[in-house]
Amino acid sequence: MKLASYIHAGRPSWGVVVEGGIVDMARRLADLPTLRSALAAAAQDRIASVARTAKPDVALNAVALLPPIPDPEKIICFGNNYREHVLEAGLKIPEYPSLFVRLANTLVGHGGAIIVPRVSSDLDYETELALVIGRAGRHVPAAKAFDYIAGYTCFHDASVRDFQLKHSLDAGKNFIATGPCGPWIVTADEIPEPGKLNLRTRLNGVELQNGNTSDLIFDIPAIVAYISSFTPLAPGDIIATGTPQGVGFTRKPPIWLKPGDVVEIEVERIGILRNPVRAETDADGVS
Repeated sequence: MKLASYIHAGRPSWGVVVEGGIVDMARRLADLPTLRSALAAAAQDRIASVARTAKPDVALNAVALLPPIPDPEKIICFGNNYREHVLEAGLKIPEYPSLFVRLANTLVGHGGAIIVPRVSSDLDYETELALVIGRAGRHVPAAKAFDYIAGYTCFHDASVRDFQLKHSLDAGKNFIATGPCGPWIVTADEIPEPGKLNLRTRLNGVELQNGNTSDLIFDIPAIVAYISSFTPLAPGDIIATGTPQGVGFTRKPPIWLKPGDVVEIEVERIGILRNPVRAETDADGVS
């Protein structure tokens, strides 16, 4: 199944993407108002049963897609986790995982704008496969890691490189609206081999990244085991697994995302996450 969160006619909802549109699950399953609540309730069988016979309630092109989990408890990202990417950056293959956390206000849905901050123009692209946790757990053995994964989505870990490299990793990775995610979650049963997926980035139609999850240094079971060793997993947690070679800052000259660009990231068996790029305005980030 493809599970999506969205807004239609001013109302937030979530549902199953089917041929012809979206089945509105928030309306049909009133006790599960959000996709995160549905994962926490282990309701996948209920969802599938409804979706098998239901007709779509709304056309896909009539909604604004949100990040699949708009309100995750945790967004944890792995850095330097593809061999070829580590080598292109002139680094050594790491012995231990390197990770950082993102804030929820960095998330952007499919079609939403990536914002170039006014304090920097060094905004880089990074295509990533992300896991979405479906079951709470702690100290999960690698051999049981897949039991805790609800599904997979695309994640664009856009990075403000001068802040990342000169200031701090956390600053460079946490500017608002720099973390597109989506367009939906594909449930784990439809991706039996997540360690063999192609990933691509296209900027204004030009391919800049082309990699495969087989190049991961720390694979998906190792990622789940490591994270759960220091913090409990919660349903709806998003874990981005790293980016392959071809990022902008390693190129000569560097390639940065600019206002007016359109960037697409694609993960095999999941789909294409497409976002325009614009400049920051005075209204951005003001609640």
